Amino acid sequence: MKELSELNLPDDVRYAESHEWAKPEGDKVKVGITDYAQDQLGDIVFVELPEAGDSFEKGEEFGTVESVKAVSELYMPVGGEIVAANTSLEDSPERVNNRPYSDGWMIEVKLDDASEMDGLLTNDAYLEKLKG
Repeated sequence: MKELSELNLPDDVRYAESHEWAKPEGDKVKVGITDYAQDQLGDIVFVELPEAGDSFEKGEEFGTVESVKAVSELYMPVGGEIVAANTSLEDSPERVNNRPYSDGWMIEVKLDDASEMDGLLTNDAYLEKLKG
């Protein structure tokens, strides 16, 4: 397990209290799980993601991630329509452990309400929550 000071928490993404991240890219948002979440889960062996075209509200479950330790639900940090799922995770789920903010992204979402991004945590606020 990493110490909190060792966590990779980029400042160009926002964080949900349920340990997902959201990174704006134009009118879409990429979503995945945080470095903290993947570290706590351990070796990830399976990721279940939704199909493009599915829609979810903020806070709704959109998939699961299975590690050698546990199965955890994934929750939408923002509401919207899934425009892409990272299907490469089907064959290489370890990408989530190795590079959670780049190769390990999970879904791309077309936002229903861009203001929902404002309700997510900055990296400093997320780190404070983890310390809490």
